[in-house]
Amino acid sequence: MTTFTPAELRKLRSLKDPHGIQSFLDDMPYHLADTGSSPRRVLRENTSHCFEGAIFAAAALRVNGFPPLILDLEAEHDTDHVIAIYRVNGHWGAVAKSNYTGCRYREPVYRSLRELALSYFDVYFNLRRERTLRTFSRPVNLKRFDRLQWMTTEQDVFFIAEYLFDIHHHRLLSPAMVKKLHRLDDRSFRAGCLGRAEK
Repeated sequence: MTTFTPAELRKLRSLKDPHGIQSFLDDMPYHLADTGSSPRRVLRENTSHCFEGAIFAAAALRVNGFPPLILDLEAEHDTDHVIAIYRVNGHWGAVAKSNYTGCRYREPVYRSLRELALSYFDVYFNLRRERTLRTFSRPVNLKRFDRLQWMTTEQDVFFIAEYLFDIHHHRLLSPAMVKKLHRLDDRSFRAGCLGRAEK
């Protein structure tokens, strides 16, 4: 963490806990650019998308005493969603940036990562109103990328995304379950899209 400046560290420490980090992300505009900004760049530019928000949250969690862990949620006919995860008293929670209302923060009440991943199922949908979440990865500790200065580099951190593509994911639904899924109702769809950024 010595690669952050003292001012950057003060800002990250001022967020204090997962909920504070989530509030900071919620106040930050969502952008749709194809970028992979490091936490330093996110802090400076005050904007992020899902992947960048999760990486930023992992760095902020690290500064505040948690391991820098992320989890990849993989979808069908949709984009993946990356979340930063944390554990309190043996239960998992998550911090996340999303263009959809329900795919963000989770309190630390989930007994397993499977439970946590499934908490996103009903609110994870595409614009055809299909529920699209299918798998989740094992947790990834971003310390493995410290040699690449993932927290403070001025380069894109797509090497993290590439790693997530390659690792094993656990299936959440059987093929029989997938065949019987229904599309989202109109009210839930509109609620989930509230405030959604568009090109």
